[in-house]
Amino acid sequence: MKPSHQSVRRLATPAAMPSASKENIGVYCNPAHELWVKESGPSVEEVKSGQALKEGEVTIAIKSTGICGSDIHFWRNGRIGPMIVEHDHILGHESAGEVIAVHPSVNTLQVGDRVAVEPSQICNKCEPCLTGRYNGCLEMRFMSTPPVDGLLRRYVNHSAIWCHKIGDMSYEDGAMLEPLSVSLAGMARANISLGDPILICGAGPIGLMTLLCCAAAGAEPIVITDIDQGRLDMAKKMCSRVKTYKVQPGVSMEDAGAQISELAGGPLATALECSGVESSIAAAIYSVKFGGKVFVIGVGKPDMQFPFMRLSTQEIDLQFQYRYANTWPRAIRLVQNGVINMKDLVTHRFSLENAVQAFETTAASAKTGAIKVLIQSEV
Repeated sequence: MKPSHQSVRRLATPAAMPSASKENIGVYCNPAHELWVKESGPSVEEVKSGQALKEGEVTIAIKSTGICGSDIHFWRNGRIGPMIVEHDHILGHESAGEVIAVHPSVNTLQVGDRVAVEPSQICNKCEPCLTGRYNGCLEMRFMSTPPVDGLLRRYVNHSAIWCHKIGDMSYEDGAMLEPLSVSLAGMARANISLGDPILICGAGPIGLMTLLCCAAAGAEPIVITDIDQGRLDMAKKMCSRVKTYKVQPGVSMEDAGAQISELAGGPLATALECSGVESSIAAAIYSVKFGGKVFVIGVGKPDMQFPFMRLSTQEIDLQFQYRYANTWPRAIRLVQNGVINMKDLVTHRFSLENAVQAFETTAASAKTGAIKVLIQSEV
């Protein structure tokens, strides 16, 4: 007789019993913009018994998690557009770890597998899902986006189909597959090709990751902009042939665009805007050629003004991106085979217990020099 759903949920094979010893804790924020670490679920007892596992799920001992700009937004601002923190909320969606328990219905993973966690939970029924663009799922539950709790915990239960094996890749690299996926999705949709003259706006983690991708794809020349000289220096360290442009206060968007074009040796084909800042998007619009493209990867304020007539008279395409889809296998191949090396991006590391300090360091990046801050956990 086929077991009931409840009996399946309670089962966990003896071989899958983890050696979890520490209590589960998570990193929380709330509408009052407070940030703290406290007990979280699943409990260590549930992890040991496997009773909290649902069909198709595994338990992951999270080893490394990156702090994303969206985590800072949810903490400091309480929202990103319509996504609002209304209750105590667990942050984090850039994670990798070890599988320590497996529901009997799962046959693709086993205890001990090292995995990177893709934080999507989709319906598999709507048009975006059925056409392969699941980042637009109409019932998307994306971990760390309110009201769905995130991955900044010691233990997490997650659907096995969204846990990607990483072999002997480091957990740090595994955690950074998520921001790499953002850049790869942008590269694909913007149709970056060998020899394309490219502008990257913003030398934060996504901008620098996008620089690595453009360099690997053979874009030339590449110009990257930022207001922070330290980040531009990091860009030069990561890609010696990149041309850097420091954004100066008081320079008009038209003049900035002209200066960027001059630095590149002529108007650029495509601008990949990674900051989400209105003035940066405008400067990008003035830097690309007739028939060029400005592709916005960054996240900004809900309403913005653009130089419409510049877009219109120059037939410049303005496109946008929302997360990613079908990028993780490609990202894993690129890192495992040394095509993309992300190690220089990591500037700070903290334990899960010291996560508040990690967030403060990230938020004060102009003073601390933080680029990618990782939070690490032991079980």
